[in-house]
Amino acid sequence: MIAYRDATPADGAELDAMAQAAWLETFGPHYTPADREAYLATAYGPAGALLRDLADPAVQFHLACAGDRIIGYTKLNPPWLADAEPGALQLSQIYVLAEWLGGGAGPVLMDWTIRAARARGATALLLTVWEENHRARRFYERVGFTHIGDYAFPVGGKIDTDHILRLAL
Repeated sequence: MIAYRDATPADGAELDAMAQAAWLETFGPHYTPADREAYLATAYGPAGALLRDLADPAVQFHLACAGDRIIGYTKLNPPWLADAEPGALQLSQIYVLAEWLGGGAGPVLMDWTIRAARARGATALLLTVWEENHRARRFYERVGFTHIGDYAFPVGGKIDTDHILRLAL
């Protein structure tokens, strides 16, 4: 059974490890070791963005847990995209460990994210998704997100194309 709850600072180490594992499962094989390590050093670990964001009151994390184990999460924050429309919030990450994909955690986390964005008065929800992440793109399209632009996303020395998607709230 999967339970859902808001993250607290005490979840930091486990959440960081889970997020890094999910990123490696999904994206790791697509990068050189040097590019992968450069990205991981900025995103995770003691000096990484995830732990900084967990301490930021403007950023909300919601967790999916199986027993005492974090198996997924969503992260809602003010937009970091340049030229984001006024009134929008951004879904920066929605990760579920590979072994739990298809088990229903993703839709529940997305529903929470949409409700939380509306509760904060957002008029739109933005996100970016790697153009080669076909599974995630199909999921977002089923929810109602539409492609509104592209974003150059650096992973170490490699620059990927992410699609910017928007959901009107």
